[in-house]
Amino acid sequence: MYTDVLVAGAGPIGLTAAIELRRRGISCRVIDPLLEPPRYAKAVGIQPRTLEVFENMGVLKAVLDASIMMRGQIVYANGEQVGRIDLALPADVPYGFAMLPQYETERILAERLAELGSGVERGVGIVSVDQDTEGVTVTTSDSAMDHVQYVIGCDGAHSVVRKQLGLSFEGDAFAEAYMLGDVEVDWSQPTGYGIRITRTATDGTTNAMLVAMPLPGHKRYRVTMLVPPELTDRPSSGDGITHGFAAGPAPELHHIQAVLDQLAPEPTTASNLRWSSVFRISHRIVDAYGCGRVFVAGDAAHIHPPTGAQGMNTGIQDAHNLAWKVALSVLGVAAPGLTDSYDAERRPVGEEVVGMTVRNAREGIGAGESSVETAMRKQAQLLISYAGSPLVSESDPTAAVVQPGERAPDARGLIRDMVAFPLRLFELFGGVGHTLLLYSDGEVEKFEELGAAAVDAAHGLLDVYLLVASYVTSVLPVVVDSASEFRTEYGVTGPTAFVIRPDGYLGHRGLEGVIENLKKTFAR
Repeated sequence: MYTDVLVAGAGPIGLTAAIELRRRGISCRVIDPLLEPPRYAKAVGIQPRTLEVFENMGVLKAVLDASIMMRGQIVYANGEQVGRIDLALPADVPYGFAMLPQYETERILAERLAELGSGVERGVGIVSVDQDTEGVTVTTSDSAMDHVQYVIGCDGAHSVVRKQLGLSFEGDAFAEAYMLGDVEVDWSQPTGYGIRITRTATDGTTNAMLVAMPLPGHKRYRVTMLVPPELTDRPSSGDGITHGFAAGPAPELHHIQAVLDQLAPEPTTASNLRWSSVFRISHRIVDAYGCGRVFVAGDAAHIHPPTGAQGMNTGIQDAHNLAWKVALSVLGVAAPGLTDSYDAERRPVGEEVVGMTVRNAREGIGAGESSVETAMRKQAQLLISYAGSPLVSESDPTAAVVQPGERAPDARGLIRDMVAFPLRLFELFGGVGHTLLLYSDGEVEKFEELGAAAVDAAHGLLDVYLLVASYVTSVLPVVVDSASEFRTEYGVTGPTAFVIRPDGYLGHRGLEGVIENLKKTFAR
């Protein structure tokens, strides 16, 4: 059977890419060399921006049902509480910080992919990739040879796809090794708070540490500690990249208990060890996120400390950014070079995340930020900007209102016919194409003409809504901004237009230039 796209890797990033392709009617083959999904509580934090992505993908309810809320962090140093952070986001942000073991995230995404008619072929990996201007020939470990239009490598820190492309992966490794464990701890620390404990030597160096991140369950945590000497040996990965789980002996409950006895703020006992491992950390990033018809995403493109739960979330948003562009290219309606914008937009994000997580690992989360709110929004991945991207219109960096390249904010209190309750703006972004929001002061005809021209420029892959302060009659769907929240969030002072991309970022602002902006994405 012919396949449009091959996705290598069935972790959260590969599953996200496949879901987004299948939602757009693109056939894809998802392969993974592991025979069973791993049961690791490796990546456990889901950022507010990723929850917005999950809402668009149709998995938000399942994720929220399975998660617990991350409420903040309590910090101890040398036996004393020295800080407490409460993660209270501003009212304009729809979702908070969620905690969920990575294997549960993968389960939910795999179930969504199955709903869309696709699954994962396990025990199959990539052997070689050979591309030309017409497509990509992929040889897999089951001796199959696929001819596909595109390949997306989501195959981790030791990515075969990255190596096949010959991409560099520059960076370095942290000297320290850590042990991770998924345990229950019977202390009296408040529910939903991460616990960070350090002990310093007389020379100021940290000689012991414990980070406990809450997980769904009764007093359940993913704990991170410095590894004891008897568990520090780690066989070489063979590619010089010391990042990930060790192949040697896993920590046992007594190793974790010994650290708790030494550092816990109160006498406590660990029990019910579900999983543990030794983990080493590197910080690296590729010199390009793709070449021609082959791309890398997630750990295949960037690895860094887990500080602030940025890695999986960044990778999911890599895939969310890339998949709609690949889909338009497969459908034959993409502007020339559309997929090149993936590197232009996402590699600067990866560079920022690598730098930020290394800095935060050494100096603490939020180091160097101007305010607590800025630090929190950055950790929540709400401040990512694609300003300067070839796909977005020119922005004004001095403006106080949302600009092209920035995340399109939500707005509440919207009213439309046949719905008995107020809506959120994000509910209008539930499709797989672009969205054009036209704000009118009561005039209709010129907005209907602009909407029709925009739909034509986008090859029909665009939804149009007419937003007004009070109801008008139009052939366009009419949405009333009854609470003025849309006008406030978007800084609307008169008739205007907003082009929203499928990934939830603002592509254009203003009545002039709407069609020209769409032509940056769509074939003419």
